[in-house]
Amino acid sequence: MVQIDVGVTAAQARPQDSLLGATPADRAELPAPRRRPGRLRRSVSRHWQLYVLVVLPLAYFAVFKYVPMANAVIAFKDYNVIQGIWGSAWVGFEHFQRLFSNPAFGTIVSNTFLLSLYALIASLPIPILLALALNEVRARFFKRTVQMVTYAPYFISTVIVVSMAILILSPRIGMLSTVTGFFGLPATDYLAQPDFFRHVYVWSEVWQTAGYSAVIYMAALAGVDPALYEAAKVDGANRLQKIWHVDLPSITPTIVVVLILSVGSIMAVGFEKAFLLQNPLNLSQSEIIATYTYKIGIQNADFSLGTAVGLFNSVINLVLLLIVNAVSKRVTGNGLW
Repeated sequence: MVQIDVGVTAAQARPQDSLLGATPADRAELPAPRRRPGRLRRSVSRHWQLYVLVVLPLAYFAVFKYVPMANAVIAFKDYNVIQGIWGSAWVGFEHFQRLFSNPAFGTIVSNTFLLSLYALIASLPIPILLALALNEVRARFFKRTVQMVTYAPYFISTVIVVSMAILILSPRIGMLSTVTGFFGLPATDYLAQPDFFRHVYVWSEVWQTAGYSAVIYMAALAGVDPALYEAAKVDGANRLQKIWHVDLPSITPTIVVVLILSVGSIMAVGFEKAFLLQNPLNLSQSEIIATYTYKIGIQNADFSLGTAVGLFNSVINLVLLLIVNAVSKRVTGNGLW
């Protein structure tokens, strides 16, 4: 039998040891070690199709979101259409002083904050409860029917929702006045009373968005490990105990993220619905920052003051977002970053 020598030399086994006594000329003849490509380069070359898909969304945000931020300098200038943004005279914080000295400024900020806080308190738990209830339903037809009925209002435009609210709450032909009149109660013009504006705004918003928001939590519940349910069943937990000890802890990170995003936009109440529900009789509570900015900046053509109002609102939202994210990370360990 022929034996093959498979032994290796010491230099082949440990090339770094063979260089200890080598001269600089010998080391120069050795091939340079190949550099590994960066992690980003490897990721792009391997998943370039996904990066191509991201190009258009990034371009959209860059062109329509980040580039227009430079125009916020209008808030510090006496903007003139003829001179343009960069040719207008610099006035510093003059427009902010006008804003803060306005007697209506405190009322407008208070209306915006209270309306947003009311909407947040009302709209956060209802989708969670709806998702938890639908997760317990075993009849697929009933579950899908409820999902469709609650999800459909999200696709109705704001104008249609406001028109429905006006018709339902009409003191003469409204359905609510017909029902109250059947019991002998006098007809009430709810949209003409400032105290009812927030209730109409918030609960119409809840009706329109609850089904859509519940989908987010149902997706989180779909990712719960089935072994947790089996363990809870073995331990003798009933449905309520399973929801409290398994479902809620599993979707807590999702709830925290939604809460942070909601608080971060607490001063950015939707303009369309507030403006459409607004009338001279409920103006004391329906005038918010968004409608005030529209009236000052567009209707009165005071673009500098309107920009100052919008910039102030954005700064407040950013500060709230940072504070809530920091508190959430410290308390629950979950946050946006």
